[in-house]
Amino acid sequence: MSNASRLSGPQRDTNIGIAFMVIAMLLMPGIDAIAKHLSTTVPAGQVTWARFAFQTIVLLPFLWRSIGRLAAQDILPQCIRGITLALATMFIFAAVQVMPIADAIAIFFVQPFMLVLISVVFLGETIGWRRYVAIFVGFIGAMLVVQPSWLVFGWTATLPLLAALSFAIYLAMTRRQSQKYGPFALQFSVGLSGLGFMSLSLLIGDYVGFQPFDPVWASYSAWLWMALVGVISLLGHLAITAAFQRVAAGVLAPLSYLEIIGATVFGLIFFDDFPSPLTGLGVLVIISSGLYIIHREGRAKQ
Repeated sequence: MSNASRLSGPQRDTNIGIAFMVIAMLLMPGIDAIAKHLSTTVPAGQVTWARFAFQTIVLLPFLWRSIGRLAAQDILPQCIRGITLALATMFIFAAVQVMPIADAIAIFFVQPFMLVLISVVFLGETIGWRRYVAIFVGFIGAMLVVQPSWLVFGWTATLPLLAALSFAIYLAMTRRQSQKYGPFALQFSVGLSGLGFMSLSLLIGDYVGFQPFDPVWASYSAWLWMALVGVISLLGHLAITAAFQRVAAGVLAPLSYLEIIGATVFGLIFFDDFPSPLTGLGVLVIISSGLYIIHREGRAKQ
C-alpha cells in the first residue's frame, strides 16, 4: 500500500490545505509588482477599485447562488471582510509605490503574529509553543531579507503595518465564515463589498482632490494590467479560502512567509532588485520555518 493511500482523511485535508496556501503565497506578489508598475500613472485607490471590480465581474455567474446562500446575520461580517481586504490591498499598493516590493512585504510580515493573536483570542484556537517559535523564526528570516529601517522609510513603513493588521482581521474572519460558505460565495461577497467601499472612497477622493483616491483616465494597457490584478487576486484568495476551510489559521500563518520568495523573484526580474547573500539566508530561514510547521502538523495528525 502506498504512503498516499495510508493517509487519513484529516491528514489528506491538511496536505491539500497547505498546498493551496503555498500556491497562493507564491502567486500574490505578482499583484504588488503590477501595482508598482502602474504607480507612475494610476493612483493606488483606483488600482484597488479595479482589483475588486474585475473580481466581481468574473464571479457574476455565481451571483444568485452566492446571495441565496448568504444568511442575513452574515451580511455585516461579509461587508467587514470586504472592507478590511480593501484596506489591506490599498495600503500595500500605496507602500510599493514608494518602497521596494521586498521591503514592503518584509514589514508586512508582522501579520502572522497578529493573525495568531486574533485566532487565539477570538476564534478559540490552540497554538503550541513550537508553532509560536516557528512563527518567530520566520519573522526573523523576513527581517534578514531587507532589514527595513524607520530611518530609511520613515512613516511610509506604517503602510505595510496597517496592511498587515487589516489582512490579519480579514483572514481570521475568513476562517470563521469558511466553515459556513464555499470559496466562490465568500469571494463574491467580499469582492462586492470591497467594490462598494472603494467606489465610495473614489467618489470622495475625486471631490476633495486627494491624490491616492483621485481617479484618472487610464490607458488601455493600464486597464489590461488592472484586469490582471483582479484575476490574480481572485485566484489567490480562492486558494487561501480553500486552505482555511481545511486547516487552522495558526497552522497556515507561518506559510505566509513564503510570499517573500515571490516578492524577491518579481523584484529581481522586473525592477533589478538583486538579492544580497543576507537575503538568501533570510529566505532559507523562512523556508525552514514553514517546513518545520508542516512537519509538526503532520506529527499532530498522526
